[in-house]
Amino acid sequence: MCGITGYISFDQNIQPADLRTATSLLEHRGPDAEGFYFSRDKKVGLGHRRLSILDLSESANQPMYSSDGRHIMVYNGEVYNFKELKQQLQDKGRSLKTTSDTEVILELFTQKGVACFRNLNGMFAFAIYDTLTGIVTLCRDHAGVKPLFVYHTETEIIFSSEIKSIRCIKGNELTINKKAIPYFLHLGFIPHPLTIFNNLEKFPAAHYVQIATAGRQHNYGTDRVIPYWNISDGNRKPELDEGAVKKNLNKLLLDSVQQQLVSDVPIGTFLSGGVDSSLVTAIAASVSNNKINTYNIAIDDGRYNESKYATQVARHLQTDHHEFSVKEKEVMELLGELLPAYDEPFADSSALPTMMVSRLARNHVTVALSGDGGDELFLGYGAYNWAKTLDKKWLTGFRKPIYAASKLMNDKYRRAGELFGYKSQDHLNTHIFSQEQYFFSEGELDSLLIQSGFNFDSINTTRNSSQHSAMEKQALWDFNYYLPDDLLVKIDRASMRFSLETRVPLLDYRIIEFAHTIDPSIKIKGGELKYLLKQVLYDYVPSEIFNRPKWGFSIPLKRWLKTDLSWLVEKYTSKEIIEKYQLLHFSEVQKIKNLYARGFDYFFNRVWVIIVLHWWLEENNKPIPSMNMNSGK
Repeated sequence: MCGITGYISFDQNIQPADLRTATSLLEHRGPDAEGFYFSRDKKVGLGHRRLSILDLSESANQPMYSSDGRHIMVYNGEVYNFKELKQQLQDKGRSLKTTSDTEVILELFTQKGVACFRNLNGMFAFAIYDTLTGIVTLCRDHAGVKPLFVYHTETEIIFSSEIKSIRCIKGNELTINKKAIPYFLHLGFIPHPLTIFNNLEKFPAAHYVQIATAGRQHNYGTDRVIPYWNISDGNRKPELDEGAVKKNLNKLLLDSVQQQLVSDVPIGTFLSGGVDSSLVTAIAASVSNNKINTYNIAIDDGRYNESKYATQVARHLQTDHHEFSVKEKEVMELLGELLPAYDEPFADSSALPTMMVSRLARNHVTVALSGDGGDELFLGYGAYNWAKTLDKKWLTGFRKPIYAASKLMNDKYRRAGELFGYKSQDHLNTHIFSQEQYFFSEGELDSLLIQSGFNFDSINTTRNSSQHSAMEKQALWDFNYYLPDDLLVKIDRASMRFSLETRVPLLDYRIIEFAHTIDPSIKIKGGELKYLLKQVLYDYVPSEIFNRPKWGFSIPLKRWLKTDLSWLVEKYTSKEIIEKYQLLHFSEVQKIKNLYARGFDYFFNRVWVIIVLHWWLEENNKPIPSMNMNSGK
């Protein structure tokens, strides 16, 4: 796991010193080594920070040169089937110098070009420079596990694993992208390709681009960013045989976990006690020759503490279990890490416990396996039941009366009633998500935003698929947006903040493809969410441990905002701050805050997303250091 940076500068306005300083900001992603490449014509620069996981020798450092010296690569991630791919290279007479996966990717590219990307099974973001043709190739993994940001103007491109490196080079030239703000208030994250800055994009998962550097102007553009894989590729033939499906899924899981346990440094698993992390841990314990290390935190709040279930699973699997008992105050003290770690407004408050467990686990291991992806692939969220309910035709004529009636009921029914208050049937994907997460609906945004005119059409396109049920469409939306732009962002920044690599076995692309062929009647059965995945788990761990409601990995933010963190509410929803940035009507903010104070507890995330936005704006309203000032330009 590493951090990468790079630039293409047609006017040679970016200097090597700029990239060196920008790359140093990624030291947390790669504390073990640093390396650079700069082309003779000064148009191209590549930077790398390394966290050594496979082949700890200096020969595996980056940038890495191909055996013929033509291609140069910087790479962040792990490709788990590298031994199989390496054997294919050796069968064709290729001799490799290292035992790293980096060299395997590079030599495959020299042999097959972009055709090799689809078969790279792992998490990755990389850049390869062809010194003969002057072409730079950027690529990102199938599910978007590893980050890649691209800034582009007519004369330059800068890319990096994190936004902070690009800001370091561009300084105050970066301007706020106001188009991203409605999305953030609606979802709690900014969906790709948008970021909080203009001209700066999230590179899409499962895509690549080839950028020519021979002329005076680059050819980068959305029309040139090409998909190499799609979850919906090919004809869909739903699999209905439960026994066969379970057997095949278990086989894929065994192979995925076994591949992802390969490491030259200490490795363990995050074990929350939930279905997904327990399944990953159980399979790891079954295939490993060594005792598995497991990690969990116990926050001193009974409502959010699932540690006893994690302990039960660990005891059954006989893992070397580490439970970190932490006080609520210790988690709150990580608030100062939130904005620097995520670089743009990010309202998923579970980032705080994720940072906490990452920091503590890093004292024991360098790699941890996580259970992310199970809910999206195997229908584990309650939102999928709402998608099924709201898709019923007969309900259309009753939804407005239901919505109005809910306003007269208690907190529980008012919250549920918000699901019936959508503006458009075509925007149900984002509406269901936003209301399940307690963020602002489109109707509320119309009143809240000073400048309206936002449009969420582009991120609701999955509903156009006639092949899928309403539940599957919602799950596909989660896979395309919630997973890569929130959940995987959360775990990547939280873990890499403390130089911990996190792997996600459930997002092996073979499992993703297989899950897409399974009929939803097997994924959910008798009203039981994630039924199939649970049946696989129960072959390893007794089902009684999991007979309880799903909690998730969260903190008591609802209570904190009324107690220890009430100062955040007062400061960042104040008239002075709200009117300073002229994004939201203060009168509407005041209404939201008053409703929350009066007992509308489900409004807590609406308050929180306003806080995070204005907190970020305040922190980033200061002059941004620019490397250009140090380069005499």
